[in-house]
Amino acid sequence: MTNDPAPLPAQGAILLIDKAEGWTSHDVVAKSRRALGTRKVGHAGTLDPMATGLLVLGAGPSTRLLTHLVGLEKTYVTTIRLGSATVTDDREGERISAATPEQIAAVTRERIIAAAATLTGDIEQAPSAVSAIKVDGRRAYDRVRSGETVELKKRPVTVYAFELGDPVRTTDESGAEVVDIDATVRCSSGTYIRALARDLGALLDVGGHLTALRRTHVGPFDVTGAAAAAELADGGPLPLLHPTSVATALFPRIDLTESQSVDLGNGKKVVIDAEGGTDHDAPLVAAVGPGERLVGLVEVKRGRLRAITNFPVVQEAAQ
Repeated sequence: MTNDPAPLPAQGAILLIDKAEGWTSHDVVAKSRRALGTRKVGHAGTLDPMATGLLVLGAGPSTRLLTHLVGLEKTYVTTIRLGSATVTDDREGERISAATPEQIAAVTRERIIAAAATLTGDIEQAPSAVSAIKVDGRRAYDRVRSGETVELKKRPVTVYAFELGDPVRTTDESGAEVVDIDATVRCSSGTYIRALARDLGALLDVGGHLTALRRTHVGPFDVTGAAAAAELADGGPLPLLHPTSVATALFPRIDLTESQSVDLGNGKKVVIDAEGGTDHDAPLVAAVGPGERLVGLVEVKRGRLRAITNFPVVQEAAQ
């Protein structure tokens, strides 16, 4: 038996979900629509079905915030298996290479650390071939599954931290010798952790892929504050974050009067002074009206506000 849909605030909400293994990001969105009683639900970055962890969703008018959340840095905990490569760069793909026992014996912690250091900082990374990136109008993973060889162009990403645990020598399901190592990766948006595992294995001449992946943070959001997938499947109750609290956690805040809020919402120019919140130029500021209503995200230039993303004016529900 499921609960009735949770009441959604007039300006919508941001929802944190701890995705379960085997669920797609689309599964989470679909279940969130049912739990919240609205079709307007989106997410700020997908997770592979094999992966678990934090998905940031927006519901109702708060979906307008998602475009500003997609680029937040992310943190993952993962297990990398050194000794074999797969077509998907994770354990779900077909194995395409395997290292010899002699090659595995040469993989030391010192060599792993040195290789990981070259994959830290500002780097050029080729995304995993099995990804949602489009190549001539078709998803890369569709091309790979149809038997095509896909090589995606490298793109700049930043790996802020690539922290490694102790390597564990073990055997895989075929009995081949491999090395498993846990890692914590903090990186820019757009970084493929599967590609990091692939590239780490390539640098060590043994191949590599992921056997586990969990996203723990997206910007200031922590998976410990997320609702479990089971709670979502049961229909709630779900912890909903007000868009104003989210926007002001990410951006500087400026408070507007009621008349300024109306003018900004109607696309009119709004001029502020130091007492209004800030007299400094700023590329993105959360403009908040009376009653903690998020009026919009604005650019401040020479004391003038220019709306970047407006939010609908809250209308009182008919009695």
